[in-house]
Amino acid sequence: MNDIIRAMEERRSVRKYRPDMPKKEDLELIAQAGLWAASGRGMQECKTIIVTDPAVRALFVEANRKAGGFPEGADPFYGAPVIMAVIAAKDRITNVCDGSLVIGNMMLAAHSLGLGSIWIHRAKEEFEQPEFKQLLKDLGIEGEWIGVGHCAVGYTDGEAPKAAPRKEGRVFWI
Repeated sequence: MNDIIRAMEERRSVRKYRPDMPKKEDLELIAQAGLWAASGRGMQECKTIIVTDPAVRALFVEANRKAGGFPEGADPFYGAPVIMAVIAAKDRITNVCDGSLVIGNMMLAAHSLGLGSIWIHRAKEEFEQPEFKQLLKDLGIEGEWIGVGHCAVGYTDGEAPKAAPRKEGRVFWI
């Protein structure tokens, strides 16, 4: 079996992370993998914001917690030290699809580097808030953007989850 298909079969969503920060080189490789994702009409309109600063991470945690209706003190990113937020141009008809492919590539890249990852939703709700619009401006990102999702990344704390059996009857041939 080739390495890409093996990674697809072995990668799992991780829900418990060690606090130590992954190497910057690994985070750069994960972001690069996202840049190679397919995009509608090849427009490459998605952007990735890599959050490693604890104070900014706390802003994401709190906004995501509130959007998800989680209890006070909960961390919807499961303690992952890195949050990679993917945004897409609001006016692109393929924005959510394009951003989803970016996150998928990044999760596979993280796995290939020995890191755990998980897709976390509610980026849409975050980037509708004034403080997140300001964050984009502070980064020099102009225009209208939607949050597609997050790829939380870090070193897995404990065993990686086992795969659930694949459901039958989901592929049809004509």
